[in-house]
Amino acid sequence: MKKAARYLMLTFCMMLIFVQSVFAGEKDYVKFFLPEKDGVNQPFVGDTMPYYEDGVYYIYYLKEGGDSYRHSIYLTTTTDFLTYEDVQEPILVSSSEGAQDAWIGTGSVVKVEDTYYLFYTGHADNSEHEFNETVMLAKGSDLRTFEKVADWEMIPDESLGQKRDFRDPQAYYDEEKQQLVFTITAAQEGVARILKYTVSKDLSEITYDGIIFTDPIGKVYNLECSDTFKIGDTYYLTYSAQDDTLWYAASTEPYGPYSDPVRMDGPLFYAAKHVEDGEHAYMVGWGRRSKNEANTTSVDEWAGNLVAQEIHQKEDGSLVLAPVAALEALYQNEQPLTIDTAEALLEAGEDRVYADFCNAEDSFMLKGNFTFEGTGKFGLAFTYKDGDENDKLITVSPRFGTLTLNFKAGKRRVAELDGLTLNSGETYSFTYIQENSLGVFYIDDVAAFTVRLYKVNGKPIRLFAEDMKVQFSDLKLFTE
Repeated sequence: MKKAARYLMLTFCMMLIFVQSVFAGEKDYVKFFLPEKDGVNQPFVGDTMPYYEDGVYYIYYLKEGGDSYRHSIYLTTTTDFLTYEDVQEPILVSSSEGAQDAWIGTGSVVKVEDTYYLFYTGHADNSEHEFNETVMLAKGSDLRTFEKVADWEMIPDESLGQKRDFRDPQAYYDEEKQQLVFTITAAQEGVARILKYTVSKDLSEITYDGIIFTDPIGKVYNLECSDTFKIGDTYYLTYSAQDDTLWYAASTEPYGPYSDPVRMDGPLFYAAKHVEDGEHAYMVGWGRRSKNEANTTSVDEWAGNLVAQEIHQKEDGSLVLAPVAALEALYQNEQPLTIDTAEALLEAGEDRVYADFCNAEDSFMLKGNFTFEGTGKFGLAFTYKDGDENDKLITVSPRFGTLTLNFKAGKRRVAELDGLTLNSGETYSFTYIQENSLGVFYIDDVAAFTVRLYKVNGKPIRLFAEDMKVQFSDLKLFTE
């Protein structure tokens, strides 16, 4: 019996160590927020619903795991996107099994006079309901307490010809017209659409205004988490194409017609919506993760860390994401590099060549410039295990206009962002910020690219090039 008891205890301890290594292997996140652990389980941030009022950003989100019941809505608040208050109790809980909102989907918060409305997606878990998804409502007198309104919902218009997908209501209050305006995602004839609805101030009259945007790529079934906003004289529509990336399209009118869409980041930054404070505008979403830290083939799990990025409008009206200014300013302490000088010239043929750069910290920022010639590729190589063949790469490919995240030294493509224009002979600057395993690589004023790099902290980061001549300069490493 004693041997059996010792065996059971040893087995339990090994299982506990394994669970802890999978779900709690990293240090706590601060800048890229995660909810508080539930025992050894680490919950994650799903689709965000940001709202701003009186100096505070209220980030509502679908919580994945932990004490969350079927993606109940939780809240974290921040004043600077550096520190967060994790509200422990749920804001809105999914209903019991068999209800229209047995699962909760993305929505939005809007204020109408003294009342706050939280519109959300009610996702049924069985076929007994006529509609798989409807838009539902909760209301409150403050931003932390909401009660469901049982007798109100919005359903798909008959012209859509389907009762399956109808979700992600983004609501705005038009004070001048005394009405609410919604964008909602749905499909028609198997093609992804974004719809517009208007609802009277008292919520009694619901009007379907039609389709404002149709997926021009034709490869996805839903354009999730849509949002509209204005910067300067230009109106923008953003959405996350299902199982794809975050996009934006522009217009001279509030609800289109829109320009061809452009990607804003790679596939690891998802379900982002805009929030603004009157001076700055941000996209707030989540950074995708792997099921466990040992995964070297994919980063494809739903939900992850909260990620906020600033929206910058360029002179031509195009948008680009940039680091939150306060986050960038946090990294003040310059650290020594592992390279002799702050520059490196890499001249490479078909074989990849490397130059030392620095060591990865738990939280750090890299900065530098680059100029290139040739038709190959270059970037940053993060050491994962011994041997170059295990490196994790952030790769710039000017010829193809792409940024890619590759594992196994380029043999495994994990994520890609296309559509970049980089010109030979021009000088570009870059910024890279990483906390634990979550990082964002910026080619300043050109592109943002979110990455997930497990188990690289404390190990060397090198510069590399293939079939390229690349001049790196003004290289710097900063910590907090």
